Amino acid sequence: MHQPSLTAPPDKQAQKMRAYYAFHARIYDATRWSFLFGRKQLIKKIPLDKNGQWHIAEVGCGTGYNLEKLAAVFPNARLSGIDVSENMLQKAGERLHKFGDRVELLHRPFAPGKTNFDSPPDLIIFSYALTMMNPGWQKMLEQAKAELRPGGCIAVVDFHDSPFLFFKKHMGGHHVKMDGHLLPVLQNDFRTAAAKTAPAYGGLWQYFYFIGQKD
Repeated sequence: MHQPSLTAPPDKQAQKMRAYYAFHARIYDATRWSFLFGRKQLIKKIPLDKNGQWHIAEVGCGTGYNLEKLAAVFPNARLSGIDVSENMLQKAGERLHKFGDRVELLHRPFAPGKTNFDSPPDLIIFSYALTMMNPGWQKMLEQAKAELRPGGCIAVVDFHDSPFLFFKKHMGGHHVKMDGHLLPVLQNDFRTAAAKTAPAYGGLWQYFYFIGQKD
């Protein structure tokens, strides 16, 4: 496996995320399973041939949970993971070492206006990442669309909304914007292949997944 570069990302948003995950990387996998819903369903819905030689990229890959699942489901795919947190990528490296050079980890922001991967991805995934990209989530989606190959797919799973202001404020304290802003933009910018919203914890909040295709 290609090891991540450890060059520190320079922008303020990236520095904020690095500081947040310096602690949370240690407990992420032990705790986040209890509320990061829809990740397995998203992978099952991906409309790619399981035996294809795809290039699959995940923006905000964290500890490599999704990349590990994707590497197993798509055994001939090449995978790229990009993240601003060195601590999270160290966890990902430990998890994904068994896949050798099929997986590349990149320690840097997903930068708008440049080429972030060495070849256009067939699929770009955002998993519980876009709601934390504030400001900047619009630019991240524009960049993803620009980098996807023609006909390529985007797959997103994330928090959607909550009817409770106190919970939105609580999530805001964890850098999460939760006001239903992502799904309408995704449906407008990509041709919908699959989309679903669902309640969590009796309606305390909703999450969604979306798979769309670039024209």
